[in-house]
Amino acid sequence: MAAENAGERLRELEPGARLEDVLELFDSLPPVRVEELVGTWRGNGIDTGNPFDGLLERFGWYGKRFGGPEDAHPLLFAASGGRVVSINPAFMPVGLMLGIADKLNNPVVAKLFRIVMPLMTTSEPRARLRMVEYRGVSSAAMVYDALPIQDPFRKVDDDTLLCAMDLRGMAAPFVFVLRRDAA
Repeated sequence: MAAENAGERLRELEPGARLEDVLELFDSLPPVRVEELVGTWRGNGIDTGNPFDGLLERFGWYGKRFGGPEDAHPLLFAASGGRVVSINPAFMPVGLMLGIADKLNNPVVAKLFRIVMPLMTTSEPRARLRMVEYRGVSSAAMVYDALPIQDPFRKVDDDTLLCAMDLRGMAAPFVFVLRRDAA
């Protein structure tokens, strides 16, 4: 699919869409190489009916940062004073979160997260970038160190990625978009 058509299709799907439609776009996109990912990326989920839809955003998810193959920060969050901090995903009980996601999507839980967030920050990378085959295509993916998660990426254009979080035990991927941070 041509980059301008892919970008246009993504804009149509971003507010919310059937998972099948988003995966159809994902499958049509070209792979991305690990070295193309270096930088900081802002993220947002696409509402497809996944239990994680909107959850990260409620907690202040900013995106991801990649310094190279061994230097991936999978969970960046907006902190006080306009700072962006990296959270250690090992502190995120994703299996439990998957089962109670509907209960986590409320302002009280988000406020509690903001209070304990300083205890979960890290300056160390907590994931790696690797070429991974997903849905029949070998493309760059982020592989978490402490969790059974990989995030395969596909290229919409040089500054936009469509991503599919593949978590062991989750029936369907959580899909999200990353846009290169200009700052």
